[in-house]
Amino acid sequence: MNIKQDLKIIFAGTPVFADVILQALIAANYNVVAVYTQPDKPAGRGQKLMAGPVKQTALSHHIPVFQPKTLRNPETQAELAAINADLMIVAAYGLILPQAVLDMPRLGCINVHGSILPRWRGAAPIQRALLAGDTETGITIMQMEAGLDTGPMLHKLTCPILADDTSGMLHDRLATLGAEALLQALQQLQAGKLIAEKQDDSLANYANKLEKEEAKLDWHQPAEILARQVRAFNPWPIAYCLLQDQPLRIWQAKALPQTYDEKPGTIVHADKHGIDIAAEKGTLRLLTLQLPGQKALSAADMLNGRAALFTIGQCLL
Repeated sequence: MNIKQDLKIIFAGTPVFADVILQALIAANYNVVAVYTQPDKPAGRGQKLMAGPVKQTALSHHIPVFQPKTLRNPETQAELAAINADLMIVAAYGLILPQAVLDMPRLGCINVHGSILPRWRGAAPIQRALLAGDTETGITIMQMEAGLDTGPMLHKLTCPILADDTSGMLHDRLATLGAEALLQALQQLQAGKLIAEKQDDSLANYANKLEKEEAKLDWHQPAEILARQVRAFNPWPIAYCLLQDQPLRIWQAKALPQTYDEKPGTIVHADKHGIDIAAEKGTLRLLTLQLPGQKALSAADMLNGRAALFTIGQCLL
């Protein structure tokens, strides 16, 4: 059996993470017979409907695209069943696959998940790993079942979380690693060497979807935790605090060990190297920040133009 041509694959995914994986499948000459992706969404100032990255790639390779709002209705399920796929590959799709869909492909449905299961199950494993201070993450190729990221693990690749990683940086590395892990898993499938490993549920944590409210910094936290938040919430929703009742977005920061007696949130030092804010334990040095309606600036550039806003002893909320 030539698995690349004989295996009929449905690919389901929507954003850039999934698109990197789809492009790798296509480049490796796998037989992707259909793509499922979320409906087009309005974007930009004109709020025009825009096709997502996965749809754009599929159309450019003349792969049929399906965009149902749900996979639960009988008409959509009948349409999917008619494709008669051998395997469905899911990566950051955004829709729940009901049991009827999971059972349709001859080899079932597999998921490319952005963490080492069972550590982080759920919608935001990359950000939650950063917030928790994990030093390692990776990709798990998983056989899908009705539970949320609870299925048997088929293949894993790990990668370190670096000290300055943002969720955006880690996302990009994991997308590339996800493509690599999937291609390896498909090769093992072809060789009959793909072995399923049951997850240890006692080691699982739920990676809740990020909420904008989480991005507000609480200076009563240790500086190390605040620095993790800045990294985890970049590029969305971006950590912030209040400066004279206006939101100050913080794109880059680092934790320093020095602790001050001042109230948490107090500006204790400011120069070209950064703006230092007292935390409950340690100091958070703001490196790149953004005022409302302005572009993000280095601390040095911000102080050159707006130094009066950052007086020593002032308290940020």
